[in-house]
Formats: sequence, structure tokens, C-alpha cells
Amino acid sequence: MRPHRKALRTTAVGAGSAALVAAGTLTTAPAAHAAPPSVRFVDIAGDGGTTLKANVVTPSGADGPRRHPLIVLPTSWATPQIEYLAQAQRLADSGYVVVTYNVRGFWQSGGHIEVAGPPDIADASRVIDWALAHTPADPGKVGMAGVSYGAGISLLTAAHDERVKAVAALSGWADLIDSIYSGRTQHAQAAALLQGAGGVTGRPSAELQEVLRHFFASDLDKEDEMLAWGKKRSPASYVDRINDHGTAVMLANAWGDTVFPPNQYADFYEKLTGPKRLQLRPGDHATAEATGLLGLPNDVWTDTGRWFDHHLKGEDNGVDREQPVRLRSRSGGGYEGYPDWKSVAATERKIALGGTTTIAANVNSGADGGIVLLSSVLDQIARLPPVASIPLLPRRWAAVWQSGKYPTAQRVRGTARLHTTLTPTKESGTLVAYLYDVGPLGLGKLVSNAPYTFHGRTPGKPFGVDLELFSTAYDVPAGHRLALVVDTVDPLYIEHNPSGARLTFSSPANDPSYVSIPLREQ
Repeated sequence: MRPHRKALRTTAVGAGSAALVAAGTLTTAPAAHAAPPSVRFVDIAGDGGTTLKANVVTPSGADGPRRHPLIVLPTSWATPQIEYLAQAQRLADSGYVVVTYNVRGFWQSGGHIEVAGPPDIADASRVIDWALAHTPADPGKVGMAGVSYGAGISLLTAAHDERVKAVAALSGWADLIDSIYSGRTQHAQAAALLQGAGGVTGRPSAELQEVLRHFFASDLDKEDEMLAWGKKRSPASYVDRINDHGTAVMLANAWGDTVFPPNQYADFYEKLTGPKRLQLRPGDHATAEATGLLGLPNDVWTDTGRWFDHHLKGEDNGVDREQPVRLRSRSGGGYEGYPDWKSVAATERKIALGGTTTIAANVNSGADGGIVLLSSVLDQIARLPPVASIPLLPRRWAAVWQSGKYPTAQRVRGTARLHTTLTPTKESGTLVAYLYDVGPLGLGKLVSNAPYTFHGRTPGKPFGVDLELFSTAYDVPAGHRLALVVDTVDPLYIEHNPSGARLTFSSPANDPSYVSIPLREQ
């Protein structure tokens, strides 16, 4: 590392530490004369002796024989070790020993970025070992939590280390491939964001650099290797281990997460058999947790505390009696509770995609999913999702189907599914499907979208396409329509349409095309 870059990182960490310690002391002290939690910065030897920069926050007066529940917080991607300091102090106020550490490869920690590979999992276990040896932590009451990268590492560690009794995984992933390569399509903006941030704040491993090179180059000869690399780093690959351990798992994510879309979390949640909770709300990647990291009131972090209080302390706070699936609509309102994910959509209503429509590829029709982070944040704050004028979309490059006007509000909940028959003129191609809420003037607000890529198809030969759009919760007002739009180019994704390609969508009598809309009970 060049000296000026290292100095810059050290200065940033120091300044941020001072600010967060001061803020945390002011916002988390339980009473005017109560002593604040003890905060100290330490080095912990991770796997292979790699130095992990960490901080330890212990409850006030925790110097006697009493043991306290332990919570370990790995940092998010590209974020320094002070990330969780405000929440760590809140947890310490509640009686927890908290160890937060900078994951390997980032900032002042040693090693290289392994993307939640085996060294990262081993590091987390070494941090637990260190905490049990050097703090008044209870070995029978260990929890882990984190945002984004920290969430993924927490889930993976729970699968490999049975000492972890409870996890809160916030804005994380369960299936890495289904997150950034869903529909066999590279999520280009999301991957570029991670690559750029990792290069500035850390040291990518040679393996990571090679994987990203093949990813952006669309090297199909390396696809199987990439899939195996991602599977090794996906908690969904180890769900049976988590179930065997009986780990209590809380999952929280945002509907508009452009890095880790909510579908993969919902699928993972359904496979868990132990105590579990799924919370989904408006926003983008890690935006729902952001205010809590500054020490401000935040419902995600409040529920995280309640989750640990029940499953590590044994408090009867009612969290186990609440409906385990909790959703907030992007259109406003409070949380809705459901007994499980499949109950979110009480019914489904199909929109027929009749006729035969041909579109030319390689041109953005004007329908797209917006910009990574920015678009969903605008939706979260101001309810301004990406929009398109449906009547003005050029039919040469966009296929459009619309429902009739709805006499009552339609509460879309869950996962819309597209089924159609596609005939390409080339062996490879990409399509992107969008679901819009269309008002009286034809302005469409984006409800959901998803990409789909195919390779090795016979030109001129039709085949069936089944595509799940990204899960969402959205209320379509009475008098509006829903529209399905399909085109071939979106800045969020890498497209695989050869020059001059055309796609034809048809609806055979024996296999009609449709989009199925999941609806909450009216």
C-alpha cells in the first residue's frame, strides 16, 4: 500500500472514531449520571495470524465475575471498524459485550478481500475465541449481526460455528449468484459499485480480481467456475447446517435493494426451520439501517436488539409471538404481519399477454430500472420510483401489454411471474421485464423488474420463458392499470443481444402467455 493512501485511511478512521464515540456517549447514555460503556480499540489475530482491527465495547461495571452475552459485528464492504460504534454502545448499555471488527482486506486490517470466503469465516470464529478469552463474554450466549457484507459473513459463520446462537442479517445476501447474476444476467452497476469501493478502501485478492474480470467480460467458458465460487460464499448452500444448529435468524432487507434483491432472502427464509423472522421495507441497499448507524432512532436496529434480547438473554419481550414475516408497502402505511412468506399473496391475478409482438434489440426504449442506489432511495424518501410514459414507449424496441382499469386499489404483495414463449433470431440474447403502475395520463411508475439472458438457443425456434420479477409491496390506486413492458437494454445490467437481433413474443393456444400478479387479500 502506498504511504499516503495508508495515512489517509488512518486519519479517516481516527476522525470518525472520535466523532462516533462522542455522538454515541451523548445519545446512548441511559441516565444523566450513569457511566458510559467502556470502549477500547484492539488488534485481533485472525485466520493465519492476519491482523484484524477491532473495537470492544463492554457494559459499565463489567469487571466482576458476571458473564454477559456476546455480539460480534463484522463490518460492511469498504466500511471502517467504527461503523457500528453507536449501536455497539446501545447494545452495551443493554448488557452485551460487543466486538466489532474490520474484515480482512479492508482499511487497516491485514490480508486481502476474500468476499466472505473460508478465511473470512475462520476470522469470525477467531474473533469469538478472542472475545471469550479476553472479555467477560458468556460462551453459551453468542450472537452475530451486520449490514451487507457483515450480514453475509454472520450467516456463513452461523453455518460453520455452532456457538453462534442468534443472527441478525441486515441488507445481506443468502444466494450471492442470485443476487448479482440473477436471470443469468450480470448486474453491472451493482458489481461495479462493489469493485470500485473495494479497490479504493481495500486490497482485492487475486482470485476476486480474476472472477470480476471474467464476470464483466461475459466469459461463458468460466461461468461454471464463477457459479462454484459464488455457491461457496452463499449461506443458502449451508442452510441445513444452520437448521441443525437451531440458530435464530432474523433477516431484514429493502424492496429496492439493487445489490441484494429481496427474492433470494425470501427463498432462504422459507428453508429455515429454526426461529426466524423476515422484515422487508422500502429503500435500497443498507438505506433502512443507515440512521441507526448514526445513533438515531431506527426500527431495524430496535428489532435487532429485541431479537437478541429474546434469543440470547431469554427476555419475554413478545418478539416470538409476533407474525414472523413483517412488510411495509412502498406506498406507505405501517407494518403488515404474515405467518409465512407464502401467505403474503392471498391470491394471484393474471394479465394475459396475447398476440404476437416482435421487438428489435440493442436500444434502450426508455423503460429501465433506474440508477443503482439513487432510484430506490428516491422511492423510499419521496415515493418517486423510475417512471416512463407508457403510450410514448417506441413499440419497435418495447413490447407493451396493459390490464384494464382497476375499480379498486390493488395491493401487490410478493413476486410477480412472467410466462411467455420467445422466438429469437440469434442464439443469445437478453430481455428485461418491467411492471408499471399506469395512471390516467399514461405515466407509469415502476413496480418491479428483472432481467433474463439466454445462450445456446436455436435461432427461429421458440422456447418457454419463466421469469420471477423482484419481490415488492406496492398499492396500485383505483382507476389505474398495470402494464408489463419488455425491452432489451437496461443500464443496470449487461446485455447479450448480438447486433441486429430481434425477439418475438407469442401466446400459443396450448400455452398462453401471462404475467401473474400477487395480491394481498382485498
